[in-house]
Amino acid sequence: MIDLPHKQIFSVLFAAGEPVETARVAQAIGADEETVLRYLPALQDSLDQAGIPLQILRLGDRLQLSTLEAFAPVIQDALALRRNIPLSQAALEVLAVAAYNQPVTRALIEQVRGVDSSGVVNSLIEKQLLEEAGRLDLPGRPLSYRTTPHFLRTFGLESLEQLPPLPGTEDGTA
Repeated sequence: MIDLPHKQIFSVLFAAGEPVETARVAQAIGADEETVLRYLPALQDSLDQAGIPLQILRLGDRLQLSTLEAFAPVIQDALALRRNIPLSQAALEVLAVAAYNQPVTRALIEQVRGVDSSGVVNSLIEKQLLEEAGRLDLPGRPLSYRTTPHFLRTFGLESLEQLPPLPGTEDGTA
């Protein structure tokens, strides 16, 4: 049987329809983050046992309720969802620079790539794979960028720690 905190977590994630910070879920149900995270396996078990085709995704410091991947084709057909358009090589390069070095400035991205990347960065922001992370305390106060929970979900990651190591490094850090 599922108890009130499990129902509350489920309700918050269901109503949000997008990733919600674990701290925000914890605050909403009057618990701490560790408690919320401890509830997740039992909540997932309850969903599985009831045959409900949903899963709880951990996306860094956020949680999201999502349909099981096996049901993606029927959802896409029913809702006439557009198939994902593959990312260009330039977009993948920008995402790699950002993921391994975030927060990152456009200048650093362009330095690593050797070409102007403003169009690619803007495109990735529109696709919600990158987001502004604030201004850095450097001359000119440049904007910095970071990857988003949508980036993690798109690439099947729970956190950036799951990224493979960079070639030529032991721990994968740039």
